[in-house]
Amino acid sequence: MQSSVRHFGGAESVDRPAPGTAAGRKGLKNDALGMFSSVAMGLASTGPAYSLAATLGIIVAGVGLQAPIVTMLAFIPMLFVAYAFRELNASNADCGTTFTWATRAFGPRTGWMGGWGLIVANIIVMANLAAIAAAYGFRLVGLDGLAESRLWTTAAGVVWIAALTVVCYVGIEFSAAVQRWLLCLEVGMLVLFAVAALVRVYTDPPPTAIHVSASWFNPFQVPSATALTSGVLAGVFIYWGWDTAFSVNEETVDSRRIPGRAAVLSTVLLLVMYGLVSTSAQAFAGVGTSGIGLGNPHNADDVLSALGAAVFGNQGTGLLLSRLLILMVLTSALASAETTILPLARTVFSMAVHKAVPSRFARVHRRFLTPTWGTVGMGAASITLFVLLASFSQNILADSVESVGLAIAFQYGLTGFACVWYHRRVLTRSTKDLVFKGVLPGLGGLFMALLFLYATFVVYADPRYGTTSVDLPLIGRTGGVTVLGLGALLIGLLLMPVVTRGHGVALKLQRGLLPRRLPSHAAVDSSSRYLPADSGSGVGGDWYDVIPLSGTRVGLVVGDVLGHGLRAAATMGRLRTGVRVLARLDLAPDELLFRLDDLVDQTADESGSGHPPGHRRQHADAALGVSCLYAVYDPFSGRCSMARAGESVLAVVQPHTGVVEHLELPPGPPLGLGGVPYQSTDVELAPGSLLALFTGGLLQAADGPDAGLAQLSGVLAGASESLESLCDRAVTTLLPGAVDVDATLLVVRTRRLDRNQFAEWALLPDPAAVGTIRTAVSKQLGDWGLDDLAFTTELIVSELVTNAIRYVGGPIQVRVIRDRTLTCEVSDTGHTSPNLRHAASDDEGGRGLFIIAQMTHHWGTRYTPSGKTIWTEQDLPPPNGRP
Repeated sequence: MQSSVRHFGGAESVDRPAPGTAAGRKGLKNDALGMFSSVAMGLASTGPAYSLAATLGIIVAGVGLQAPIVTMLAFIPMLFVAYAFRELNASNADCGTTFTWATRAFGPRTGWMGGWGLIVANIIVMANLAAIAAAYGFRLVGLDGLAESRLWTTAAGVVWIAALTVVCYVGIEFSAAVQRWLLCLEVGMLVLFAVAALVRVYTDPPPTAIHVSASWFNPFQVPSATALTSGVLAGVFIYWGWDTAFSVNEETVDSRRIPGRAAVLSTVLLLVMYGLVSTSAQAFAGVGTSGIGLGNPHNADDVLSALGAAVFGNQGTGLLLSRLLILMVLTSALASAETTILPLARTVFSMAVHKAVPSRFARVHRRFLTPTWGTVGMGAASITLFVLLASFSQNILADSVESVGLAIAFQYGLTGFACVWYHRRVLTRSTKDLVFKGVLPGLGGLFMALLFLYATFVVYADPRYGTTSVDLPLIGRTGGVTVLGLGALLIGLLLMPVVTRGHGVALKLQRGLLPRRLPSHAAVDSSSRYLPADSGSGVGGDWYDVIPLSGTRVGLVVGDVLGHGLRAAATMGRLRTGVRVLARLDLAPDELLFRLDDLVDQTADESGSGHPPGHRRQHADAALGVSCLYAVYDPFSGRCSMARAGESVLAVVQPHTGVVEHLELPPGPPLGLGGVPYQSTDVELAPGSLLALFTGGLLQAADGPDAGLAQLSGVLAGASESLESLCDRAVTTLLPGAVDVDATLLVVRTRRLDRNQFAEWALLPDPAAVGTIRTAVSKQLGDWGLDDLAFTTELIVSELVTNAIRYVGGPIQVRVIRDRTLTCEVSDTGHTSPNLRHAASDDEGGRGLFIIAQMTHHWGTRYTPSGKTIWTEQDLPPPNGRP
């Protein structure tokens, strides 16, 4: 909630935007939770006492005496999914969990649905938890009449949700402390209840008591496959919630490892606890359909309260323990409700940080370091839904709670598949990776998917199931649980195009502005990879280009615009166009970056984010800070001239030794920020040298830039494979999963120009040399089979040489190159460039350059340390005379 407080006479907001999108950089409180607190979060979120009280009777009604083994079998898919969470968290400890990981694996649309499934499950279950807490609160103080009143339970439920929202708002450490106390009370009472029940069975058994039998743990004695599936489906619900340990991962010590260990340990402890309690309860009460029997439908929604008085008695200490048992279920519901708000708020918070929901939900309290809008907003949403459902009827509320299982299965199944796909490139690295990153998560995801489909279209769709049904057009009467569960998920599907539109548009624009394919070139072979970020917050302005220049030279560029989204992509398009235009002017790399810096600065001024005219900016803002590396390779000399703006890196691999060098280029400030001037540096490259130009996003998954460069060097060293394969291997090694920010890689292999592709002559500034060079050029074109171009080429050469002799003097160099076009170059020692103009009818000169421009495809001037070179390009005739 956005509010403000007075501070030293001014107003200061109590919250602030999250500072970053990456895991651990969102502004939440770091290192607030240890291993014990993480386990407590995972256990408390499942609400063991509440889950058993509400589910054990349903399981017994379906499978009879095999209830203990069915309860324990539900642990298996949960354990598999827990491994999926663990492996994904180790790769990326983001509090968005399923939303973030599914986005990285499958894209923003699938990720949105994963996050929506978690939101739906948590908000709906909050309604049930509030109702349970309200009813048990009244029973605890002996007000059983109020516990049956819809009005009073609704009012009390609203109060409980509001109180727990405040606890979660105040801070994660306070929330964890509350959880530890509530959990200790809950576990202590469950163990006491189980031990007391078993002691009574073998010392003072009630009429319903039966001794524990090995047949209870034989799943093959379940009456039918349908009964087994229904029982496991109900059993899955009682394990749900351990993933809260991952939702608070960014606030946990060692966030990549502790949450995974805590989650796996939580599921194992739940297995032991559920196995013990279900076995003892069944041994004490039996599975009858009357009295305290677990099959009694009147006790199906709360078997523990019915058993409390029977196990402990109604007098003295027994009465006290019975009340404590009611308190245990109450505290279980409260603990589960609190740990439902925590993951719900952090999921929405992460979705806001990644631009999947309105950005106001990404705000963090300045003091408590908790999500403000996320916590309060989700608490308000839970209250609204609770009041809405309760106002309709208790039947709708009951069916909505059962529909939570569909959202749970959907979310967990998607996470299992996301783990497999996210790590698909490393599954063959070792047996351990194959099992824990592939097999177990895949089996967990498959089981959850089958469970989801079976429950949706077989169990819950039956109009006789549950307490409500709906007559759907074209389908007919359908169970209310299926309608509510699928309907809630379909709402997310309808919202998805609106939510993911920004990412889709930004990505489409970004891809549309990048080269569709790299041009073939005599100077280099090239290949590239662009990996867009997985969410709207990451797609930005990375770009690369290979630009043909005059004289068969080639310009190589890689750049990165600071910022994300449509604005960054549009800025990238302007800068890429600017680089191509400036490159065609044959500017040196440092001069090009200087001109590009002016372009960025002017763009910032025009957009209103710039500095006052005449003042250089001292600090970067979101619109500036562009990094760019520009290099020009000349296949005649093998020289590569390059300059950089910002933290751009270049790797060079020697062709014969395979040694990788990371060249230290002269530093240059990011574009638009001002500072020291840019500097070019020249290196000589042997034929076959490999150059790798890349943005910082390529190293984001490594443990620091140095580790990333070492990994890249290992890929590039001694590489003799094709450039396409090399790019694939580099991306697979450095970015085995999806990415936070864009990553770009451009790899080129240099070549020298063959001697039979060019000819050059040195001339003295003598008018007689004009005829000599015309004859030499004509003969060379005849040797190349280009006689059709002889007349125009002689005219071009004679005009340019004549101008050099007439206006400059000094040595003259002539070169003709046969490549994609026929290039003619005339170099002299002058530093003035000729201007193209239309000569008047009475002018005695000025027509030569105009005529040349009409006969050539391109022409231009580039400057060298010793003078200038005027060049022209003519299109070659099609082979075999074909048009």
